[in-house]
Amino acid sequence: MTKNNKGLFAALGAFTIWGLLPIYWKTVSQAVPIEILSHRITWSTLVTLMILLLWGKAGKLLHVLKDRRVVQRFVLTSILLSVNWLTYIWAVNSNYIVESSLGYYINPLVNVLLGVIFLKERLRKLQWTALFLAFLGVCYLTFGYGRFPWIAIVLAVTFGLYGLLRKTAPLPSLEGLCLETAILFVPALATLLYLASQGQSDFVHQDSNGRFLLAATGIVTSLPLLLFGYAAQKIQLSTLGVVQYLAPSIQLCIGLFVYGEAFPRQQMIGFGLVWCGLLIYAMEGILKRIRRQKRDL
Repeated sequence: MTKNNKGLFAALGAFTIWGLLPIYWKTVSQAVPIEILSHRITWSTLVTLMILLLWGKAGKLLHVLKDRRVVQRFVLTSILLSVNWLTYIWAVNSNYIVESSLGYYINPLVNVLLGVIFLKERLRKLQWTALFLAFLGVCYLTFGYGRFPWIAIVLAVTFGLYGLLRKTAPLPSLEGLCLETAILFVPALATLLYLASQGQSDFVHQDSNGRFLLAATGIVTSLPLLLFGYAAQKIQLSTLGVVQYLAPSIQLCIGLFVYGEAFPRQQMIGFGLVWCGLLIYAMEGILKRIRRQKRDL
């Protein structure tokens, strides 16, 4: 198997796991979202730190901690990540999986918009068209469907801002996640201890299987990130950009066919406008790459 094929399978594995996460969060839904989030942060810190120690890369974290600006940046990314995770866990367990999938569909377009605002990037006409169609989709869901899709917007914006800050951070994905979760480790552990002291901890009242599922949130968080990091090194970013739509597509199917969430015509039209925008955005990128390859010949 070639490196490209290994990279593609790693990318498919990462986005498939991310797509299947709603089922996982449903299995631990007896716990309140803040407890699930606290377990995810606590166990992710331990899992990522253990991996870094085994790989002999933990020393890089200590070096980074000496730079106050870098630490401040990671404090911001950890806050954004925790808001994103908490919103997603709450949305899934409150039967808003379909709307959550919308957030990750529009996330690439939000990334483009953030690039224009903060990095002064210039967009081509078709890219503006894609953004406009996504904007129309959100407007239609707000006025036609009758409810502002705040879950999707919070997920897309927090993850977009997270990606923007991480873009120039001096740490790879695994080391970065370890630092981000470590920053939140004490508040997360304190939350778990407080819930236990109040008799409100699902972890305490669960059987061994339930406790294992809560503890395994660290593995569920770290494994797809490792696969994604490997894939990003082995395959083209354009390929990775196409594969990323696998996760929200799986989430959408799970919401519709596994948990029977509603998908009325008005919502379908709003999604359709966003999908049209994504199609234009993807095709524009493909055409640009083809032209560049022809010039290089």
